[in-house]
Amino acid sequence: MTYGRIHSIESMGLVDGPGVRSVVFFQGCRLRCQYCHNPDTWSLTGKDAQHISAEALVKKLSRFKPYYGDRGGVTFSGGEPLLEKDFLLEALIRCKQAGIHTCLDTAGCGDGDYGEILRYTDLVLMDIKHYTEEGYRKVTGMDFEASRRFLETVQQMNVPMWIRHVVVPGLTDGETHLEGLKTYIQSLKNVERVELLPYHVLGVHKYKALGIPYPLEGVEPMNPELLSDWQIRMNTI
Repeated sequence: MTYGRIHSIESMGLVDGPGVRSVVFFQGCRLRCQYCHNPDTWSLTGKDAQHISAEALVKKLSRFKPYYGDRGGVTFSGGEPLLEKDFLLEALIRCKQAGIHTCLDTAGCGDGDYGEILRYTDLVLMDIKHYTEEGYRKVTGMDFEASRRFLETVQQMNVPMWIRHVVVPGLTDGETHLEGLKTYIQSLKNVERVELLPYHVLGVHKYKALGIPYPLEGVEPMNPELLSDWQIRMNTI
């Protein structure tokens, strides 16, 4: 029996994959994205994290199965779910055995063995932080290579993907940047959808509570309407 660390569970998510979904937020992440709105998930231990077996987790998730309908299911998010690879794999297998659609919301920065995990993953929500080495390091503080290796495995396994990208004023916005992002996405296969996520400040209070300086102090939230044209263009490539 495999145990993992869960930060929280959202029972009726509507924006983390198709249909109505249960969203399982894993504890722990190596990236330090400047715009992260969940710094409370960074620590691999987390004082409030729930220690639970994969069997118990999927049993709990199965209670919501009547709400999933034909399109919904379970999304494993974070933090970074790939850091709990053994626990994640068992949970994915148990979900498939229960007839539940599985989705993996990830930045691709885990501990390997991705092929086995992706065998039981119906959809990957791939969080593209940036498409250049320099830009990726500026946004996350980490090297691009780990994410690249995961993305290559997704391509090899032919797993469908939705691409997500957070658009931050002065960091990941502007015509030049978005044109480059579009070109990068065109090099990928099995991309079913692109979601441009406007920068928001809903998690700033968490930094204050944790005593952590907020990297983007003073940056105003982005008006979603500014991305409406680019949202269409990204999905007509």
